[in-house]
Amino acid sequence: MAIEIIDAELCSGCGACVEACPMDVIRMGDGGDVAVIRYEADCMMCELCVIDCPEDAITVTPFAVSPPVRSWG
Repeated sequence: MAIEIIDAELCSGCGACVEACPMDVIRMGDGGDVAVIRYEADCMMCELCVIDCPEDAITVTPFAVSPPVRSWG
């Protein structure tokens, strides 16, 4: 996983993270009051959302879980 959580209690709903995300991973929730993770598999861990969040409400893990790559030959 890359983007782990957006803390709804800390999120002010400013939308800075939505604008910052180049992969469209984060969207505003149905009520439009807080940001939510919609496409977490597309997160490329650039951490632009974390940098732009004025409330420090977003947690991004430092690694992505991916299957091991094997080389035969």
